[in-house]
Amino acid sequence: MVTVNLGMLHYVLDHIYGAFMHRTRISPLFFSRGWGGTKLDLLERMIKQLFPDIEGQNWPPCLVQPIWRTVWESKTAVLREGVFRTPCDEQLISALPPESHNARVAFLVPKYVPPQKMACVVHLAGTGDHTFERRLRLGGPLLKENIATMVLESPFYGKRRPVLQRGAKLLCVSDLLLLGRVTIEEARSLLYWLDSEAGFGKMGVCGLSMGGVHAAMVGSLHPIPVATLPFLSPHSAAVAFCEGILKHATAWEVLREDLAAHKAAMTLEEVRERMRNVLSLTDVTRFPIPKNPQAVIFVAATDDGYIPKHSVLELQRAWPGSEVRWVTGGHVSSFVLHNDEFRRGIVDGLNRLEWKESPLCR
Repeated sequence: MVTVNLGMLHYVLDHIYGAFMHRTRISPLFFSRGWGGTKLDLLERMIKQLFPDIEGQNWPPCLVQPIWRTVWESKTAVLREGVFRTPCDEQLISALPPESHNARVAFLVPKYVPPQKMACVVHLAGTGDHTFERRLRLGGPLLKENIATMVLESPFYGKRRPVLQRGAKLLCVSDLLLLGRVTIEEARSLLYWLDSEAGFGKMGVCGLSMGGVHAAMVGSLHPIPVATLPFLSPHSAAVAFCEGILKHATAWEVLREDLAAHKAAMTLEEVRERMRNVLSLTDVTRFPIPKNPQAVIFVAATDDGYIPKHSVLELQRAWPGSEVRWVTGGHVSSFVLHNDEFRRGIVDGLNRLEWKESPLCR
C-alpha cells in the first residue's frame, strides 16, 4: 500500500503551478523595467509616513462619493458598480498611470435590511485578481447573514491596468509599493463611506494573498475597529518575492543591471538584499496593532509554497489577541477548496465587533 503525503502533494502543486506560470515564457517576469527610478524614492518616503508618530493615532480617511449604477437586482439583493476618483494626494496621483486614476468598486447588498443592522466587508485583490467575480462569489453566500460585500478593483489591475503591463506582472518595483499605498487609501475611504454615508452597523476588510497584506494594513490604520481578515497572507511582500515561489518570477538580472547603471556593480545576492530592504516597508508587524485585535482572524494553509508558516506566526505574535486558523492545503488548492473557511472567518470576525452607529460622524 502506497501512503501519499497530502501536505507534500499540496506543496508540490504550488511549485508546479508556479513553474508553469512563472518559469515558462507564457508571461513576462515581475519588474521587467527595473526599480522605478525617482518614483521608488518617492514611494519609500510616502510609505514611511504611514507609520503614526504616536501609538493609536491615525490620519483620518478622505470621504469619497462613488457614482453608482445598478448591474442587476433580484428579490433579495442588488449589485451595483461605482466609480470614484482615487482620494490620494496629487503626488501619488502623478505617480500613478492615468488608467489607475479612477477607482472601480462592486457593491453586493441584501435588500429590505436597514443598514445599521447589516455588516459590510471590503474585499481586496490578490495577485492576478483582475475582476470582481471571484470575490463576489466569496461574499455572495454571506448575504443570508446580512453581510454585504464591497469589492475594490486594485490600481494596476483590471480596467485600471496600464497599457504596457502584461497581466499582473508589474513593470517596476515602485509599482508594487504604489499599488499598496493607493489600495490602503482607497479601502479606508470606502470604509469611511460605509460608516458615515451608508450607515452600516459593522465593517470589515479582507483579502487573499497580496490582498490580505493590504487588508491587514487597512485594519491596522483605520481609526475605528473593523474586522480584519487576511487569508493566505504573509507578513510582508518581501517573503513572497524573496522566499516564496514568486522569487522565480522576478527579473533579478534586470534589477541588477538597473542598479549597476546608477551605482556600483552588485551581485545577485546583494540585489535580493536591496529588494528585502525596500519591501520591508510592507512589513505589517511594523504597523500599529488594530483597535480590536480580537476581531483579527488569519486563515493560513499548512503546506503553502508561497507563504511560509513562520511569516503568518510573526503577524500573530505582533498582534496579541489575534487568531490564526489553519486549513489543510497549499496556496493554490486553498484558494479553490477553502472558501467556506474564509467565510466562517468573516462571520466570526464581525461577531467580535460591537454594533455601532456611525461613530466617525458623531
